[in-house]
Amino acid sequence: MSPALLRHLASASLIALIGLSVAWELWLAPLHPGGSWLVLKVLPLLLPLFGILRGRVYTYRWSTLLIWLYFTEGTVRAWSDRGNSATLAIFEVALSLLFFVAAAWYARMNPRS
Repeated sequence: MSPALLRHLASASLIALIGLSVAWELWLAPLHPGGSWLVLKVLPLLLPLFGILRGRVYTYRWSTLLIWLYFTEGTVRAWSDRGNSATLAIFEVALSLLFFVAAAWYARMNPRS
């Protein structure tokens, strides 16, 4: 797989995860009607965004550790929530795994820091 494709996959999955998290907590299945402060969980995902978009290998490396928080949240909520929230949690798990694989593979293919 080419480094450019891996960059695009990592970027797209990170942006999709940000969009999913915002939509989930404000409109699709918020904890409270009208939205939830849980939408702030998106803020840590914004930290690596520009480094990922620019292809900075160091950002790819450390963001693979950050993404496990979202994988864990998705796994727990897929198991414990019902209905729309459980479905959204499955998408969160899938996007987290896609990001992890693409970012880790990209970082491995580009050993420069």
